[in-house]
Amino acid sequence: MLLGRIGEFRSLLKGDKADDSALGRYETSRRKKVLFILGTGMLLLVVSVAVLGIGGIMISPLDVFYTLFHDLLPGIIPEPSQDYYGIVINGYRIPRIILGVMTGACLAVAGAAMQGILKNPLADPFTLGLSSAASCGAGLGIVIGPMIFGSLYHTTYELFGHSLSFQWIFMVLTAFLFGLASVSIIILLTGKRPVSQSTLILTGVVVGYIFSAVLSYMKYISDEAALKDLTLWLLGGMWGASWDAVMIVLPIGLIGIILMWRTAVDINVLSSGDDVAKNLGVKVAPLRKKIMVLSSLVTSACMAFTGIIGFVGLMGPHMVRMLIGNDNRYLIPASALFGALTLVSCDAIARYVIRPSELPVGIIMYLVGGVFFMFLIKKMRGGYDI
Repeated sequence: MLLGRIGEFRSLLKGDKADDSALGRYETSRRKKVLFILGTGMLLLVVSVAVLGIGGIMISPLDVFYTLFHDLLPGIIPEPSQDYYGIVINGYRIPRIILGVMTGACLAVAGAAMQGILKNPLADPFTLGLSSAASCGAGLGIVIGPMIFGSLYHTTYELFGHSLSFQWIFMVLTAFLFGLASVSIIILLTGKRPVSQSTLILTGVVVGYIFSAVLSYMKYISDEAALKDLTLWLLGGMWGASWDAVMIVLPIGLIGIILMWRTAVDINVLSSGDDVAKNLGVKVAPLRKKIMVLSSLVTSACMAFTGIIGFVGLMGPHMVRMLIGNDNRYLIPASALFGALTLVSCDAIARYVIRPSELPVGIIMYLVGGVFFMFLIKKMRGGYDI
């Protein structure tokens, strides 16, 4: 199915000129959506390479190019001006970019899918309490992990030539279990009867407050070292970026995004109402549970390494929906690319503004998200409906 959709995308770019018929307008619209996805993907690639030189150590674009390609073509491309540029770029910044891309993509896709299945434009991992629960689980790993496992907590394993820390595995596991617990609570409270959008959002907020209270208690009982780590993690940043993190997040994120994309047609049908969807063969309740579990998985895996990064899952799908519409076959991949582009760009700003130090990227995202939603509120006063 996935290969068929990719082939469909390629065939759209080779289509005949659109005519004025309904079919022609439809094909033109589809082609524009595909071009938007391809253009966003190309922009993401360019930005990802461009920001490799930004950080505490500023590296010129020419040296970035030399560092990336000297080993491939040593006789043609010269060495970078400094030997340590290779360590900085290959050991630290490339994993950071990959983690930023996957985190932005996962949060945006989770937001788009949850908005689709719940038919609520305000649904995302934050508003439904999933992020608070995952944060609570990861915080639990930081505070009590060393108490439970002792020296095992800091054990590392070799996998494909890279070290994999038991600490990160445990944090991802606890974050996912707590995120899944929040989803289960929401399903138990609202799943057996129809509820309004406001009730659903309120339920998510209440669940989020409960897990936030547990997290606050862990901050209260933690020692100085654990409190410092936990506070820094809660600000949201890419300090956990490493090849260890990439090895965990990349497969989980890609599989989760693909599985949610495969449900795009069912989510489109669901927008017509539960009864219509059931008559057309969509299993509504299992679909909602599947999306919630997948959203919990990809969100928890990313947040275990990045901390709390807000607004990506809410802002990304809204921006894309304003540009290409509500068709989830295109909305989900476009949201993934746009969310990744947003987070990578904001992370570059966070590394640049107070270099050689850096700001938590969560602060930048809150500023960007706040400005964006003030713009949305103003548009709503003029009749725009989110």
